[in-house]
This record gives sequence, structure tokens and C-alpha cells, in this order.
Amino acid sequence: MGLRTPLYQEHLSLGARIVLFAGWDMPLHYGSQLEEHHAVRRGAGMFDVSHMAVVDLEGEGTGPFLRRLLANDVARLGTPGKALYSCMLQEQGGVLDDLIVYYLRDDWYRVVVNAATADKDLAWMQAQMQGFATRIRRRPDLGMLAVQGPSARAAALPLLPTGLREPAAQLQPFNATFQGDWFVGRTGYTGEDGFELMLPGEAAPTLWQALRAAGVRPCGLGARDTLRLEAGMNLYGTDMDETTSPLESGLAWTLAWTPVERAFIGRAALAAQREGGGLPRFVGLLLEGKGVLRNHQPVLAEGEPVGEITSGGFSPTLQRSIALARLRGAPLHQYEVEIRGRRLPVRVVKPPFARNGRPVIEL
Repeated sequence: MGLRTPLYQEHLSLGARIVLFAGWDMPLHYGSQLEEHHAVRRGAGMFDVSHMAVVDLEGEGTGPFLRRLLANDVARLGTPGKALYSCMLQEQGGVLDDLIVYYLRDDWYRVVVNAATADKDLAWMQAQMQGFATRIRRRPDLGMLAVQGPSARAAALPLLPTGLREPAAQLQPFNATFQGDWFVGRTGYTGEDGFELMLPGEAAPTLWQALRAAGVRPCGLGARDTLRLEAGMNLYGTDMDETTSPLESGLAWTLAWTPVERAFIGRAALAAQREGGGLPRFVGLLLEGKGVLRNHQPVLAEGEPVGEITSGGFSPTLQRSIALARLRGAPLHQYEVEIRGRRLPVRVVKPPFARNGRPVIEL
């Protein structure tokens, strides 16, 4: 038995298939992963993401601390409420975790980290705090729901506290607003629009039930994975980890190299890696036929292994199998993936595969 979110009884009442995920009892699906996926692409779906760790960093030294801790630069967040995606690296440049950080005040930032790495992340943050006037406060009192899809915001807005509705309606992507312990972000991870709602844990079941009554479909971890894969978004522990750097994981865009004097953790190692060249390419793959691409399948060129799939699966939106992969060597015209002893052709494409309910690559 794992840890349980404030919505655990709601999941049981809906007949969810519960699985152990990162130490938590979480819903894999509520009967049909495929229908849940399409609900997000075509209407609105909601996910219990209360297992993820919400961490508040407070104090006058928090901004300088995060500029040292993260590979992206929180100094870019000039307006309260702005959000930033970043990797947190170890000294050798490997990815300890990927996370979202929100700038709320000069002395208050909120970070949301992955459930599987939360304890490790908090220990790492604590170890780097020396010399910075900041304190770290984990928020297990908060529940967290992600409401995603083209009609998600319209469904959620009337259910927010009265004073929060108008500010939430005005939110631009990668921004947030809050009122007391109610917090609304608009960052997303599915390739669709929506809100991330943080609120007191005891209020989460009531909001969940109200969203259901408004036509928002409960969705589990299975749909969450196929949606993020279609959106071309990396999954920690699968597409990157402590043994791979952002430069090897399609995340070079998250590195803030300027100003040059900002000595973020891992910078020297990344600079040496970049200057050394020979980095693998992180690409999308589309299977040119029937079959399913899976994690760790080898990618071949001219019969020789040149890489490996990091994330693979069937795309309900494209009705084709897709994958993310790390490839070595110069780009070639033809690649194959070995599936159960057969070599099947794949085409290299640039993610994302789907956005706003539609394919964005040529099929």
C-alpha cells in the first residue's frame, strides 16, 4: 500500500484501476485510457496530481539561491505570477529533476517537483542553501488538480473562489495567480490549454466532484503519459536522469547561458560538453507501419545500432506509433527500430507530434 492523496476515495468510487506510482496509490485509468486521452484532446479532462511536491521557498535570498540552483534563470521572471520550466542539475551536468518554478514575490517562489524525486530534490536543495537567506517549506497540506483540454478553463473558472475567477480568466500561458491557499497556474503538459489548481487538501474532493458535474472527465496516469508523449515533453527517469544532461535530452533551450557570470550548478560541465561536440541528437520517431514503439528498443542505421528509444507508445491522436529517441552520429535518411526480432522503418520528425487536438507532423 502506498501514500494516498486527498482524492483517493473519489478514485475508488469511480472504479479506478489503482497502481503504485512513485510510492503513491494512483489511478492508472477509470475504465478506458483511450477515451480519457480523447476527452482531453476534444473537451476537458482532469488529473489528480496531488502526489507531486509543492515547495515554497521564502526569504530575501531566494532569488539569488534559485539563480545558483537552476539551469534556467529566474531573473527572467520579471512579473509576479510568471512561471519558468527548468532542470536542476548536479555538478557533472546530469539532470536531478525537471520542475516548474513560479515567481510570486521577491521573497517567495513556488516550485513543483516530481513525486519520484521529491525527497532527493529537497535534500539537494537543503545541501545547497549555505550562504543564502532562504528557507524551504514543503506543502503536503495542498492538493493539486490539473484540468486540461480546449474547454477546461471554461469549466473550471465558475468553480473557483469568487475573487479568483477574474484574475484566473485573465491569465496568459505560463502565469499564475492566487488567493490565500488557492493557486491557479496555466502551464500545462498535455499539449492542450488548461489550469493547474492547488488548494487546501480538504477542499479537493468537493472541487473534483463539481468539475465532474460540469462534464470534466477524470483521467489517469495512462492518458497522462500518451498526452505528454504526443506533446513531445520529456519524462524524468525515462528521457533524462542524472546520467544525461539537458544537451543530450533535447532541453538545450532551457539553459540560460547569459549572463556569463551566473555560475549555476553544472554550468562548467555543460560548457565543456558543448565545446567537446559529438553530442547525441534527441529526436522524434514515427513508425512507418504497424507495430508499437517501446522504451529501450534499439534504433539502427545500415544495420548498426546508433541509439535507443527513451519513450515510445501508440498515439491515439495520430493512430500511429511514436517515440522520443537519442541517436548518435550524423543525420541519415533511413532508420529502423528492432521490434521482436523484426526491423521496421521509422522516420525522424521534430516533436511535438500533436497540439490543440490535431497532428502537427506530416503523416
